[in-house]
Amino acid sequence: MKTRNVTIDHIRVGRNAPLVLIAGPCVIENYEATFETALFLKQLTDRLDIPFIFKASYDKANRSSLRSFRGPGLTEGIRILSDIKNELNVPVLSDVHEIHEISVAARVLDVIQVPAFLCRQTDFIIEAAKTGKPLNIKKGQFLAPWDIVNVAEKALSTGNDQLMITERGAMFGYNNLVVDFRGVKIIQDMGLPVIFDATHSVQLPGGQGSCSGGQREFVPTLAQAAVGAGVNGVFMEVHKNPAAALCDGPNSLELDNLETLAVRLIRLHTALSREP
Repeated sequence: MKTRNVTIDHIRVGRNAPLVLIAGPCVIENYEATFETALFLKQLTDRLDIPFIFKASYDKANRSSLRSFRGPGLTEGIRILSDIKNELNVPVLSDVHEIHEISVAARVLDVIQVPAFLCRQTDFIIEAAKTGKPLNIKKGQFLAPWDIVNVAEKALSTGNDQLMITERGAMFGYNNLVVDFRGVKIIQDMGLPVIFDATHSVQLPGGQGSCSGGQREFVPTLAQAAVGAGVNGVFMEVHKNPAAALCDGPNSLELDNLETLAVRLIRLHTALSREP
């Protein structure tokens, strides 16, 4: 089966489409820092001619600890994402964790992200798909690639075929993840575009006790391997100073290191696209 294309604003994601970059901070820490990051990413991707979707979470409801920073919440977070969308003219993506928030978030979001831990929640997926908005469904780290067919069928049952699946690694013992790149082809053979989450794939879930650890030094290696395997896009959480990030700092890529990696990924994707 040929991988269908997803259309997000002016961006195509899928077969014979350019490699898309989904990037931004894990969570909205404040307006100024989030806007500054979005502007940096917009200018960089414009200069490199990379299709770009801005990502930031307004509420990280799945943090390890009750004391962990979650973000500004729905009302303020969606307002900030709306400002970034309108002022920078970029499509925006955020994860939604509650059914009752879907309709409000959908008024602004260009892509609704289904968190990995909710990818089997039937009612949630159906409600998100009913908005007609493109969905980025994160494959749970507890699922095999072939299990995605059941997840996709739930969304497709609403008539919404604008689906992307994000690979973010599978559980490999306690506090560790591993990526099986065979999953890229398996999911694409279902007709679904695949995004690779290069930063959550190096996460060490709960590895620091009250929060997750990470190994950001492996982000370039896995991102290049994913592009080599034929993914349709790359997802990365980035931060100006990951050591000071309020969420997912250990696995976030430093902004100053993004350009070198992005250029390498585009060159690799372009070279592979030229092959018969």
